[in-house]
Amino acid sequence: MANGRDRREPVFDAPAGQAGELEFRLSPEDRAGGTMARRRASRNDDDRPRRPSRPKKAKRRSGRSFFSKLVYAGLVLCLWGVIGLGGVVAYYASQLPPIDQLAVPKRPPNIAIMASDGSLLANRGETGGRTVTLKELPPYLPKAFVAIEDRRFYDHFGIDPVGIARAVYRNLSNSGGLQGGSTLTQQLAKNLFLTQERTASRKIQEAILALWLERNYSKDQLLELYLNRVYFGAGAYGVEAASQRYYGKSARNVSLSEAAVLAGLVQSPSRLAPNRYPDRAQARAELVIAAMNELGFITPGMTKTALGAPAEPVRPAGAGSANYAADYVMDVLDDFVGTVESDIVVSTSIEPSMQTAAERVLVDELNAKGEKFNVSQGALVALQPDGAVKALVGGRNYETSQFNRAIAARRQPGSSFKPFVYLTAIERGYTPETVVDDAPVSYKGWAPKNYDRKYRGPIALRDALALSLNTIAVKLNMEVGPKAVVQTAQRLGISSPLQANGSLALGTSEVTPLELVSAYAAFANGGIGVVPYVITQVKTTDGKLVYKRPNSGGLGRVIDPGVVAQMNDMMHNTFVIGTAQKAQVPGWPMAGKTGTTDDYKDAWFVGFTGNLVAGVWLGNDDGTLTKRVTGGNLPTEVWHNFMTIALKDQQPVALPGSERFRTPSDVPVANAGGDPRYANAGDRSWVPPAPQRRASREKNFFEKLFGL
Repeated sequence: MANGRDRREPVFDAPAGQAGELEFRLSPEDRAGGTMARRRASRNDDDRPRRPSRPKKAKRRSGRSFFSKLVYAGLVLCLWGVIGLGGVVAYYASQLPPIDQLAVPKRPPNIAIMASDGSLLANRGETGGRTVTLKELPPYLPKAFVAIEDRRFYDHFGIDPVGIARAVYRNLSNSGGLQGGSTLTQQLAKNLFLTQERTASRKIQEAILALWLERNYSKDQLLELYLNRVYFGAGAYGVEAASQRYYGKSARNVSLSEAAVLAGLVQSPSRLAPNRYPDRAQARAELVIAAMNELGFITPGMTKTALGAPAEPVRPAGAGSANYAADYVMDVLDDFVGTVESDIVVSTSIEPSMQTAAERVLVDELNAKGEKFNVSQGALVALQPDGAVKALVGGRNYETSQFNRAIAARRQPGSSFKPFVYLTAIERGYTPETVVDDAPVSYKGWAPKNYDRKYRGPIALRDALALSLNTIAVKLNMEVGPKAVVQTAQRLGISSPLQANGSLALGTSEVTPLELVSAYAAFANGGIGVVPYVITQVKTTDGKLVYKRPNSGGLGRVIDPGVVAQMNDMMHNTFVIGTAQKAQVPGWPMAGKTGTTDDYKDAWFVGFTGNLVAGVWLGNDDGTLTKRVTGGNLPTEVWHNFMTIALKDQQPVALPGSERFRTPSDVPVANAGGDPRYANAGDRSWVPPAPQRRASREKNFFEKLFGL
């Protein structure tokens, strides 16, 4: 053993003759080495007995193992799918604000602008209509939305698996048209928090937010939010805005057939708009009504009535001029209420009948004569002598042009500016009887001429203003000083920049129709300067007073009453012998002044009674010359037609100082238009008295003005 000669390696082969007693040999399958071992076994041990094969029972176990593995693999895949989905949901949830910081965004406030009689002029704001509550609406209106958009609204938890399955089935089977599986709550979540993009990420976030909404709000609260936020097309957000837009009425007053159209509209506002595609809108409304009947929301009788009386959208009436007045309201609203945080109701001085009349007469005149005289645009402003705006038309058609010419267009007023020149002269001692020589004038090479290129010699100021003589106006302007005339105009309310030069007398400095008419109001009310106003009060929708116009808000006295009487006497003469004879309204004392620029770009007439002041401008936006439109033709016709309607059924009101007017028989006229009240038409024999000394007149004026 020491040298290892007698050492034996262990073997596992049994000795001959003992194989049957003990089997230690490994089969090829049991040996390490796999295939190679089997090959060696086949070469070396072919003569050795093989291990018995496994019974068939083992194969059956192998089959069940495969099925178990398949089930197991499926469960694992599902688990990983759930984990993956949870990860995706968690990721997109992380892109949202923290749940504890979520809040329903505040709805942009609506501004309801009301006329003086309480009727709605227009809605302003981003939504186009005010917020309404469910209890304000007819019961069938919210039910119409539930029936067509989410019939299981009161049963699901924000996400409706049944509704999704139904939508998938109908889409695959092509029955009932393509349908979506979003609930009203999901649609609300999208409108409140998300964009309109159609992506998987947006749908996941929508579902998350829908669950949050359902947890924090009741079903009725969610439905109310939905009805006030959903988009109906044409800039209308919310059912109130849509009802006003398409049916000209509040959502509180819509019929069942109208409610069905509105409910069907939200699926595709552009494709189902009732004012553009009435057939599509009606077909969709019939589906809504059928769904309501199926769910028992309405009776068979109501169904039959609604189907038999389809909704008819309102057609915009006229040129939409009320929107010009509404825009003016919005321009000045900030001055009174500041930032608007909630829905408000703004009461105005606009009188609907006057607004309608102003629009109609202006549009009719332009339609009838605009092409012939090459005039395309106009503006009309009417206000009470205290400054309350009763009508404001800023253009021919609001849909075509939203530019508000009544308040924003500065145009040369022409001779309608001359009353400020004459007023300055009267305040410095001139009188209506003062005689001035109508003759050629020249100032440093500038030689203004009269409209008819004629000169009348000595003439009273009363007649010179009525006949709109340029030479007399320029002489007076240079006599009293252009700066003084500028100060007079500003004192009466002209705020546009005025150039203190010789041509100022001819109205070369631009003004807006609103400020010119407002300045004339001082003549109509006896000498009190006014600030034009349109807003009378502002309230919240629950009745809380935000602003109320004070009783006094004018500029105070700006003209002495005696001077007002003299000015009104002269401007009344414009209706008697002057350029405004066609503007007379029988029985009404009137005064005013026409205006025309030298190149016929602008034509004006501003006139007044004791209870109403109105002004008309006609011209072209691009400054194109008209074909000889003057203040005495088209603007005067528009003014006359408007005043005839506005003063109808009212008692005539005397002009301030009219008791001092000369009687018609005392008035020299060139042509009184055949009016029998002026029997001496054409009589020019009257000669005004010689003017008094200026110093004496000025002394008397200032004694009256300052009470000296």
